[in-house]
Amino acid sequence: MTRSPEDRARSIFGARAAHYATSASHTDPEVLAWLVQRVRPEPHWRVLDVATGAGHSAFALAPRVAHVTAVDLTSEMLAEARALQERNGLANVSFQLADVHRLPFADGGFDAVTSRRAPHHFSDLNLALKEMRRVLRPGGRLVIDDRSVPEDDEVDEIMNRLDVLHDASHVRQYRPSEWDARLRAAGFRIESVEPFARLRPLSQLTKGVEPERVAEIERILAGLDERQRAVMQVTIRDGELQHLHYFVMLAAVRG
Repeated sequence: MTRSPEDRARSIFGARAAHYATSASHTDPEVLAWLVQRVRPEPHWRVLDVATGAGHSAFALAPRVAHVTAVDLTSEMLAEARALQERNGLANVSFQLADVHRLPFADGGFDAVTSRRAPHHFSDLNLALKEMRRVLRPGGRLVIDDRSVPEDDEVDEIMNRLDVLHDASHVRQYRPSEWDARLRAAGFRIESVEPFARLRPLSQLTKGVEPERVAEIERILAGLDERQRAVMQVTIRDGELQHLHYFVMLAAVRG
C-alpha cells in the first residue's frame, strides 16, 4: 500500500521531533524577525500558524497579537512545541492536530496565516493554498517562508532529489516563479516574493538519515559538474562540505 506524504511526514517528523526544537535553520532569529515584519501583526489579531513544527513562528508572533492557533500533523512535534511554550511562558498560543488540506476552522476566522519550512511537504499545494485562503478574512495576510530552488533546471532537479533522500515525505521545493503563479491562481494578491540562500553544512541533509541514503547524497554531490558546483557554492568550510540551501519568503493578501 502506497503511503501518502502526510503519512510519511508523521512517521519521519515523529522520530525527529526533538531536533526541530533546536535546529539552527528553524530557530534562525533573523528569518523569524523577517517573517514577523512581513506579517505586520496588530495587537487584536488572531493568527493561524500552519505546520508549526516546534512552534518557533507561533512564538515569534505571540507577543504581538491577541492569539496564535498553531497546527501540525504530528503529535510528537506538538509535544515539543508545548514544552517550549511552557519554558517561554506564552499563554496566548494554542496547539491542535490538523492537516492543511482540511483545516478545521470557519471561513474568514483569522487575520493572518503563516507557514514556515513546511509547504514543500504538502501533497497538494493548490488545495493547501485554497484552505489557507478560506480561513483568512478578506484582506487577511498570508506569509510563507519555505525551502526553494533557483530558476535553473539542473539544480532544481538536483536539490529536490537531495531533499527526497534527506526526507521521504518531501514533495517539491518550488521556484520563486512557481510560487508567484500558484499564489495568484489561488486568489491572492502578491506583495513580495523574496528569494534568499544560506550556506549549510552537509550534516543538515544527513543527520538522522539512513546510511544508504547518506551514501547517495554524497554520491550526487561528488558528481556535480563545475557549473552546478558554482551555482550551489559547494565548498569546504570548517572541515566540512557545505553548499547553499535556497529559500523564499512570500507575502500575499487575500483578494
